Amino acid sequence: MATYNKNPIITKQTYNEYNIRAIHNHILSPFKIGQLEIPNRFVMPGMGVNHNGTVDETTLAWYGARAQGGFGLIITEFFAIEKRGIAVPGEIVFDNDDLIPSVSKLPEHIHNLGTGTKIFMQIHHAGRETVSYFTGEQPVSASAIPCPVNRELVKELSTDETYELIEKFGDTALRAKKAGFDGIELHAGHGYLLTQFMSSYVNRRTDEFGGDLTSRARFGVEVVKNIKKKCGSDFPVCMRLSGDEVVESGRNIRETALLAKLLEEAGVDAFNISTGVYAVMHYQVAPYPVTPGFNVSAAEAVKKAVSVPVIAVGRINDPVLMESLIEEGSCDFVALGRESIADNALPNKIRDNKIDEISPCVGCNTRCQGASGSVPEARGISCAFNPFSGNELNLKIQPSDYSKHIVVIGGGVGGLEAAWVSALRGHKVTLLEKSDKLGGQIVYGCVPPNKAELARAVKYYITMCKKYNVDIKMNFEASKEIVAELKPDVVILATGATPIQPNIPNDGIPVVQALDLLGGKVQAGNRVLVIGGGLVGLETAEFLSSQLRSSSVIEMLDTVGNGIGDSVKYFIMKNLKESNVDIHTGLKVEKFTKDGAICTSKEGEVTLTGYDMVVLAMGTKSYNPLETELNSEDYDLYVIGDALDKNAKTIAAAVDSAARLAITI
Repeated sequence: MATYNKNPIITKQTYNEYNIRAIHNHILSPFKIGQLEIPNRFVMPGMGVNHNGTVDETTLAWYGARAQGGFGLIITEFFAIEKRGIAVPGEIVFDNDDLIPSVSKLPEHIHNLGTGTKIFMQIHHAGRETVSYFTGEQPVSASAIPCPVNRELVKELSTDETYELIEKFGDTALRAKKAGFDGIELHAGHGYLLTQFMSSYVNRRTDEFGGDLTSRARFGVEVVKNIKKKCGSDFPVCMRLSGDEVVESGRNIRETALLAKLLEEAGVDAFNISTGVYAVMHYQVAPYPVTPGFNVSAAEAVKKAVSVPVIAVGRINDPVLMESLIEEGSCDFVALGRESIADNALPNKIRDNKIDEISPCVGCNTRCQGASGSVPEARGISCAFNPFSGNELNLKIQPSDYSKHIVVIGGGVGGLEAAWVSALRGHKVTLLEKSDKLGGQIVYGCVPPNKAELARAVKYYITMCKKYNVDIKMNFEASKEIVAELKPDVVILATGATPIQPNIPNDGIPVVQALDLLGGKVQAGNRVLVIGGGLVGLETAEFLSSQLRSSSVIEMLDTVGNGIGDSVKYFIMKNLKESNVDIHTGLKVEKFTKDGAICTSKEGEVTLTGYDMVVLAMGTKSYNPLETELNSEDYDLYVIGDALDKNAKTIAAAVDSAARLAITI
């Protein structure tokens, strides 16, 4: 009879070794696309990140960092096959052989790094999903149906023009091969030209490229055949498809699976299954309200239909999820877009079992979607919690010439970033936090529905501070005397911001701050009036709905959600509508009553009644009580983040300012 140990001794070492073995079996194992072996299952998908119009040192540094970070396959941002096919300004038009020498610098650089990383060029034609301001010409498409986002009249391609484009796709792929790329990806997703032919959402043609599924697939099929004819059967061709276009009359997952069969027969070596078209951009770059791995079912459906590898994408942001998808056979590769922006070394950290050191993607959709950092030059694609991403050439963490004692006051994300980066550079760092929790306002920000992942960012910062021996003192309020006792060389004030408390007359209704409600300091009322329609106010209303409370939101401006990214705002407003939250805009609160508020609008006085609590979400103001007190000749004094600005900024700006300071001390 078999025996077993009811109380096995699991040490940290054996646990870590087990984790390494378990993950190594699948996500880190090699796999082939066509005849090309990819060293692991991590894919950096094509994303619009640089758009410099050329392959320059910034481009090489960006992609090189991901290769050095362990990604097995890199797919570039799109290259247009002709000028009228560009989707954005700065997209490289790879339409003649004279460009091959300059473009070849990219695959040459990746291969010379010696990591084994393979690189595919993504080639593309925007079709109707562009504007004449970019291209200098009227947009073209399978049919003369305008893009609902770009809203320009569209010219229907003739049959002869369609055959000409087939040749151009093949010619561009051949240039990619000559330039040294390991393969190409055809972007036939997100509503671009290839899928404009494939989908009845756009295609109304009556020639050989329109009608039933086989005829609508013909353009894509002939493009693939043309590429194989010109580049050879052993040159890998991946195709990016939207599994579900998520629009009326658009292609659904079942039809995409049938389409994939036809394309596989034509010669496609792998499928990269995304989602959506321009009209539903909020699903293409899905933010935190969308469930991680939400699009995996589309990849699974295609994988069941074909015999070639399938790549899954869509908020696959947890190492356990990544591993399980490969292990279960849901897909063969995982594409990590924003995850590769958040941490270029994610694959290596999983390999080395340093999962807690991964800078997480929490789906905030801020800097990765172009939001700025703390200074005018802090633009372009980066990460709110990793400002070094996208700044590989101009923001570098290098050892300091000599060690200093740095005291950081404030344990929000700005203070934590300044602390661990300074410590990594060789400084002795002491961090003082007056409360019993680190993370600042993120402690409250991760409470509303769908925002639990935000806590991962704080956990990451704490991990990095511990790794580099930052001395963290909790429940420790700084003063001039205490700082003097620490004998610092440098003091960094990162005391953040505090909620605005307006001076509004009140006849008796309870009034609390949103942060106190979210922080568990006060119990919510049953019918709550939320003052302020920004991010905090709207998410507080979401939280109240999750607590089975009803609420209304008052905003003084004509619209709510100002400053919130479009994709995040879409899902918040959708949730509030489904929860029957009343939203009143253009109202200024003049007085709180016993059961509501008296407001004024352009039309006159408005009285709101029937409430048992008011929650204030009217923004924040800089909190910096120590700068004057700590001004001393004994140490250098710096102020960062919200503490520096009269009008409090963003998390991204606070972290960015902290990083930029920390690398200079």
